[in-house]
Amino acid sequence: MHFLLMAASFALAGYAGVRLLAGDTFGVIVWFVGAAFVHDLVLVPVCAAADRLLCRSVGRRSGLVSHVRVPVFLSGLLLLVWFPLITRQAERYEPASGLSPDVFLGNWLLITAALFFVSGAWLVVRTARMRRRATKARPSVPH
Repeated sequence: MHFLLMAASFALAGYAGVRLLAGDTFGVIVWFVGAAFVHDLVLVPVCAAADRLLCRSVGRRSGLVSHVRVPVFLSGLLLLVWFPLITRQAERYEPASGLSPDVFLGNWLLITAALFFVSGAWLVVRTARMRRRATKARPSVPH
């Protein structure tokens, strides 16, 4: 089953590559090479530096780091996927779909705020549970 799924995924990727390269082959290759360089030479060092700064500022053991990393990652992923619509650079979107790209920036900001709110609420619940367990584990001393 695994072999069949892998073969099907490679066949699908090959079909997509043939369809993609049927138009502007040189432009697609330049885009892929440029994306690899931007990822390796710009995004990875920036993300590593930001993560190192976060770990130094809040402390690695506090558990707070993951509650910041996850919403930042998900928000960044959404920004990457919807970048042309968030920055209103998608001229072909509105005629093709009938939807205005004007709402995407506000929606992305609301989703980002909701991600941080849920992560903060999860941190509060987690901290309260840990404190409750710590008080139950301590033996009471009679006076």
